[in-house]
Amino acid sequence: MHDGKELKEFTLRALLCGLVFGCLFGAANAYLGLKAGLTVSTSIPIAVLSAAVLKLFARKSSTLLEANLAQTVGSASSSLASGTIFTIPALYLWGIVPPYHQIALLALAGGLLGILAMVPLRRLLIVDADRELPYPEGRACAEVLRATERGGGGGRWIFIGIALGAAIKLLASQGHFVPEQLAWALGNNALLSIAVAPALLAVGFIVGFRASAVMVSGGLIASLVLYPLVTKAHAYGVGDPALAMTSSQVKSRFLIYVGAGAVAAAGLVTVIRTAPTMWSSLRAVLAGLKRGGANASDERTDRDLPPIVLVVGLIVLFVALAWSPSFFAGNLDAGTRVLAACGVLVFGFLFVPVSSRLVGVIGVSSNPTSAMALITLTGTAGVFLWLGWRGLDARAAVLTVGTVVCVAASKAGDISQDLKTGFLVRATPSRQQFGQMIAAAVACWAVAGVVWAIGSRPGGFGEGGMPAPQATLMKTVIEAVLGDALPWDLLGSGAALSIVAVLVGLPALPFALGIYLPLATMATVFVGGCIRALAERNPERSNIETGILCASGFVAGEGLAGVFIAGWAFYKNTGAYKPPEATALELCGAAGLMLVACAVLFAAGRAKRVSSEGTP
Repeated sequence: MHDGKELKEFTLRALLCGLVFGCLFGAANAYLGLKAGLTVSTSIPIAVLSAAVLKLFARKSSTLLEANLAQTVGSASSSLASGTIFTIPALYLWGIVPPYHQIALLALAGGLLGILAMVPLRRLLIVDADRELPYPEGRACAEVLRATERGGGGGRWIFIGIALGAAIKLLASQGHFVPEQLAWALGNNALLSIAVAPALLAVGFIVGFRASAVMVSGGLIASLVLYPLVTKAHAYGVGDPALAMTSSQVKSRFLIYVGAGAVAAAGLVTVIRTAPTMWSSLRAVLAGLKRGGANASDERTDRDLPPIVLVVGLIVLFVALAWSPSFFAGNLDAGTRVLAACGVLVFGFLFVPVSSRLVGVIGVSSNPTSAMALITLTGTAGVFLWLGWRGLDARAAVLTVGTVVCVAASKAGDISQDLKTGFLVRATPSRQQFGQMIAAAVACWAVAGVVWAIGSRPGGFGEGGMPAPQATLMKTVIEAVLGDALPWDLLGSGAALSIVAVLVGLPALPFALGIYLPLATMATVFVGGCIRALAERNPERSNIETGILCASGFVAGEGLAGVFIAGWAFYKNTGAYKPPEATALELCGAAGLMLVACAVLFAAGRAKRVSSEGTP
């Protein structure tokens, strides 16, 4: 391989390419997370797209390091989206409408904290622990970059996925030519349903059959057992079957708390299971730093941002959080803001090294960021409760502390994978780190725009609008700690379901999400998992990497179309559309579109592999 000194790396075209794709995929991921409570890694599709665009416009003058810099910049937005959509919508659910700039600044603060706190750990985690910590997405992205440089195919499937995902979303949600879900009522509010959503197919394909099957099992229990059981029990309790509740009443009065209890318990189980790993990760990082794992080097491929940048950056960040009323929500005085800023630094410096090291083993997609956010919220709320702060302002402050820490932990995991990719392709770490800082400063506005536009329109978040399931969970946890009255019996019932899942060997969090989220969402995810299982039946003919590229295109296409629809609704000041009863032709059209999406995804997963010379 050529020495990186001879290659272009931090160029304007690479930076702009990364920023554009980062904003697009960040907005799409934010939309997906608000809708389904799940986000996906975007490093590999952005790497492929960036390499293709750079080769198209720069022809032979583009380099591997430019493509790597573009994907490093572009992938920064996904971590900002994850932390923001997991928390901020809870403010809207409390009736607090944060200004657009506040959402962006919170995401920016978390992003910068994650980057600045992770930089001193790079040599220890990325270089010294190369054999111990594989960083799976980082290695995969490096291989994709090398294959793309050699002329490997597969990039066209991203564009096919984007076009089809956007077309189906616009036909269903903007044109209303087909319904957004297919449903079959079975009586007593039992319902079988599936969403017309290519992005959810993509999620199932990416996570695989096992995880998607666990998710849909939780959804089936909720839809076919809990809904009819509660409906029937209530009807017998009031002595008149004619007074049976509707499905929305069953959800709002009972099952939302059962689902929240299931997810909260699953998060607690995740924390308990990963606590030894978190503790050992923190000890290993501290021990490595004591041994001098951060010694300076003059070599280009081992050069980080100067220490003065890190120190000044962290001081400026703390001062801005503590003394500026533009960050934390709620009408907080100076003393409370200082306490909140201290909470950000304490939990941030706790979870940044933990997150950076965890993703080295389990990958970004499995990083328990939401569990870290739950610990942050519980700890901060406990301090506020001890000080007697229990009002709405206290809740909002606790939530925004969690926002910054959640973004920081997510960002630390993301930049760790990017730095591993850079280590493998001999990139310059300082340039990657600087590029991530620029990306955070730009992408935060795109991610905040999605949240603000959806939350500010009629319907917003919650019932009748965007569900924002993770933020609803965070809201429930804060209310529980600060002492509001909650139906603990229902929360306990949900927790019991998660514990039973653990006892029989199921992963608790996917199962709990199935109970918490609508069956229509989980059923579509399961179909995507089934498509992957079919594509993998013959390993010699399967090409899962290409299938994942097409699936990423589905996420981007539907997400961007959803952002456009939300922006148009915000511009027109229109609320949620309530379609009339679908005709048989419309139902057939929806089923046909889903079959087309399934066929395309399967074809991508069985696409012919392309050799390094570009021929099959």
